[in-house]
Parts: sequence; C-alpha cells; structure tokens
Amino acid sequence: MPELPEVETTRRGLAPHLEGRRVTGVTLRRPDLRWPIPAAVRERLPGQRIEAVERRAKYLLTHTAAGSALWHLGMSGVMRVLPASAPLGPHDHVDLGLDDGRVLRFTDPRRFGCLLWQAPGEVHELLASLGPEPLSDAFSGDTLFVASRGKKASVKTFVMDQAVVVGVGNIYAAEALFEAGIRPTTPAGRVTRERYDRLAAAVKRILGYAIERGGTTLRDFLNPDGLPGYFEQELFVYGREGEACKVCGTALKGLRLGQRATVWCPRCQR
Repeated sequence: MPELPEVETTRRGLAPHLEGRRVTGVTLRRPDLRWPIPAAVRERLPGQRIEAVERRAKYLLTHTAAGSALWHLGMSGVMRVLPASAPLGPHDHVDLGLDDGRVLRFTDPRRFGCLLWQAPGEVHELLASLGPEPLSDAFSGDTLFVASRGKKASVKTFVMDQAVVVGVGNIYAAEALFEAGIRPTTPAGRVTRERYDRLAAAVKRILGYAIERGGTTLRDFLNPDGLPGYFEQELFVYGREGEACKVCGTALKGLRLGQRATVWCPRCQR
C-alpha cells in the first residue's frame, strides 16, 4: 500500500494542475470503490473551483467552497491529470472534468481506494481520530513519550498507530527505528524520552527524504508522471531479513509484529 511519501508525492504532482481550476463535470463509471461513492460528489462538485489540494495522513482532499472530495489510493490507485481525449482503460473509474479541457482521472485496478465527501466545516469520520502529522511541529519525541507511558505494545506497533502519529507505515517505522537504534520489540512504555527524541527526528528525516526522492517503489504504485520512486534502493532493514547489516555486517533478524514483517539488526538496535 502506498505510504505517506507516495501520497505526498501525488499531492505535489497534482496541486499545480488542479488548484484554481473549475470542475466542469463528474463521471463515475461505477457506483462504488471500497465504499459507495456519495451522491454529493456528482451533485455538488460540478461548477466548483478547486481551492487547494491537501494531504491528511494517507488521504487526499480536493477542497472547494461546496465541500471536499476525499480520496484514498488504496493498494493500487493512481491519480493523473490527462487530456480529456486520453483513451480509457478498464480500471479508469472516475473523471473530474476541468475547465482547461483536461480531466483528473482516478484509476484503481483493485478498488481498495475510495472517493468520499466531506461537507464544509466538518471533519470526515475517517479523519476525526487521527494523530498529528509526522512532519509538523505537533509531532516530537515528547509527543511520543507522553503517549507511550504505560503502553505494553511494541514500540514499532505503537509508532504505527494512526492515533499516535499518522502516516508512519511499516517501511518507514522499520527504517526510523533502525536509525534511532531502538529494537522494534521493545515495549513502548519502556522507551526513554531521549530515545523517543531520536526516533521522532529519524521519522521526520526519513519521511522528508523519501518525499524528496519520490517515495518508495511498491509493485502496484506509480508516481503521477508514471515513473517509480527510488528510495527503496536505500533501505537499511525493511525486506532484508537474513542479509548483512549495512552498518555493522551482522545478519538482520526478522519476525512478525502486529501481522507485519519486521526486520532489525540485533547489534545496532538495542
């Protein structure tokens, strides 16, 4: 599933082409994706000017005065701005017509993505309980330390909890814990404030760097320009169980935490 850097890369790719454009029409080629597409999308978007394209966690919102279209890429979703005459593929489920003659096209072969609606002045229920953005000032080592007191869950499971901080998926949690020198199986409540400072700094650095490099290449994800990201080649632990640690040469260990594959270095991470 695309993680936060992929979604932010998509937002940055789309925003210059969408912001300030007026929606001329909405074409829904099926009534649902992961969930039914609300009638408000078809009824309220036409004629509206797209004021901003925002990311919240792994969701994208196209804001208008009438409300906001709420998108999620799911496991295989791709959003592109194309000429209206671009040939249709079998999985091109949604088109938003734009006043410059192009369309915003949502393609999703597996249909795990979504297109929902957020009314003006409201926060959609999918967004209401989310934690702070990891690249914002609201997220810090102190945030993690306070939230973790008394928690027995592993620190990796804890930092992936969307109510604690959004968008730190499996890949980036593993890499941040490696950079911070924290073993992923350590109970969250036993990690010190100093070590959480290192972890928060690692999360910010790694996510920021991944965004600049275009995200992490995943099998079913392509950037808006059709080119895969390149960050995967630089991963230190994720997907490398049994290989040598790039720092100390020790064989990396692996297990499953919270149904997710977890890899760490028994020497570098304590």
